[in-house]
Amino acid sequence: MPSPIDTAEDSAEKHSLERSPSSQSASENQAPTKALHTLLGAGNKAPLPRTLQPRHLSFVAIGGTIGTGIFFSLGSVVATGGAGGALVAYILVGIFCFAVVLTLGEMASLIPVSGAFSTFGSRFVSPALGFTLGWSYWLQWSFSIPSELIAASIILSYWTDKLKTWEWSLISKYFTCRRFSGGPCPDTTRSPTVILPVFAFNCLGTRAWGESEYWLALIKVIMIVLFIIVGLIYDWGGVIGHPGPGLSNFRDGPFFDGFSGVAKSFTFAFYSYGGVELVALAAGESANPHKSIPRAIKATFIRIVLFYVLTVLVVGLCINRNDPSLFSAYDNSDVAASPITTVFRQAGFGAAVHVVNAVLLTAVLSATNSCFYASSRMMTALARENKAPAIMGWTTKRGVPIPALLLTLFISFLTFLTSAIGTGATFTWLLSITGILSLVTWISIAAINLRFRSAFKAQGRDVSDLPYRAPLGPLLPILAIVLGAAMFGAQGWAATTYEDGKMAQDLVAVYIGLVYFIILFVGYCIWHKFWIKSDRPLLVPLLECDFDTGAVWGVGEGQSVKAQDAEEKRLLKAEKGHLGYAWLKIRESVW
Repeated sequence: MPSPIDTAEDSAEKHSLERSPSSQSASENQAPTKALHTLLGAGNKAPLPRTLQPRHLSFVAIGGTIGTGIFFSLGSVVATGGAGGALVAYILVGIFCFAVVLTLGEMASLIPVSGAFSTFGSRFVSPALGFTLGWSYWLQWSFSIPSELIAASIILSYWTDKLKTWEWSLISKYFTCRRFSGGPCPDTTRSPTVILPVFAFNCLGTRAWGESEYWLALIKVIMIVLFIIVGLIYDWGGVIGHPGPGLSNFRDGPFFDGFSGVAKSFTFAFYSYGGVELVALAAGESANPHKSIPRAIKATFIRIVLFYVLTVLVVGLCINRNDPSLFSAYDNSDVAASPITTVFRQAGFGAAVHVVNAVLLTAVLSATNSCFYASSRMMTALARENKAPAIMGWTTKRGVPIPALLLTLFISFLTFLTSAIGTGATFTWLLSITGILSLVTWISIAAINLRFRSAFKAQGRDVSDLPYRAPLGPLLPILAIVLGAAMFGAQGWAATTYEDGKMAQDLVAVYIGLVYFIILFVGYCIWHKFWIKSDRPLLVPLLECDFDTGAVWGVGEGQSVKAQDAEEKRLLKAEKGHLGYAWLKIRESVW
């Protein structure tokens, strides 16, 4: 019986000599990409080290990518749809995202690889879908970095408005000193830029990233909980000298612009929820994934309720949609406040606002850190599957993908756009692109899970052999696809309701991500048909889907491993008691 803590690489090696015919056929299905691999050359294929512990994954799932989506786009969604419209949008998108994450957990717990859903798309649907998902996901996170840097600069500009966004984000104090003093600065005034320290930290390795995200996510959890408590006390009039608004924002036009306002709010909600799937990407570098992944997936529910639904409720209660500190969708100005900072200021907490702002800055930089991780790991996975230049798959001995990180760093220079068209406009456009790409990715994940389940049964496998089974079976991904498609269609309809010449601009913002996705998919199909001239079908046959490579266990072994885990759990409970066992599990997840 294999150990339940076998890594995916160990399992893959163990079963490589006894792979099923379906697995071998799946390898042949990747033949078209081998020509591209030959063309681009070979890279270092050293496996990524599994250094992430369960506590790292738990906190990555809860708050790893919480940043701009919560701390700034909440202002946009309240300004767009009103307090009620924002709340409805976040609840609907939250239900959709949780369904997607559950289906993703079903696949990632069995096959914990760094390519995650991109790899699953190639294995269970089509290499074209895997290629498209990988490149669109890389772009999604690469474009998220500029928006996070814009948010960081906005937080910094709360203390001074003398520096522009791109100077905060990319230019050191040396440049700034020359600009304002007219002469050179002493060497002691030179300092790193905002983005370079984040880049350098990613170069330390996955363990350093996981440890930093653990502590920063913990800070974000504490901050959000304090915000909810303070916001509710302020709203109910519990702060002396600062009467709260009560339910006035929900009585006076809570659904601004009706259903159209709710539909227009979806993009901001998509952007905010972006990253709920990151735990699956980190599965390829996690220890004991068949246990840690399901636990982290379930923790996503806490994130959705605590960080999104309750937070948007408090913001809607405390801040009127016409408040000038909120971003609007077509604002070209440099708005310099987070809704969370605004609530603390309105509640009369004075100097505490500066502490809150400092915490928000660390949270945004943490999200930037996760953006680098997600984009670089996806690019590395693409390269190792021969869907990107092989040099991008090269890693150091510590498993750090330096070329992929450098490519992501280059994309971050988009922050220079803000100096030309304004922080508000740049932020909103980046938000729209990444938000729609997130939606398309999530719908694709649900579709992949349908094929995953169909192929699993077609090959005579028992679903009880899966480390984790999503509730409702195949009905869950179907519901997710229907809900996602409905929200996407509602967005397109809402874009046609704009007046004053804004309709065309909003239609572009809604559909530009989908156009990019379609171009990638069709481009791969054309390359497959006319450049490679392969006779292999683009749709992978169900009997040829590969469930063995990188799996945590082989066919039929899941039952015995889970039985062993259950026996260990029973003995541990008998030894420590129910309370002692519960405390042990809390310590494993938190410490």
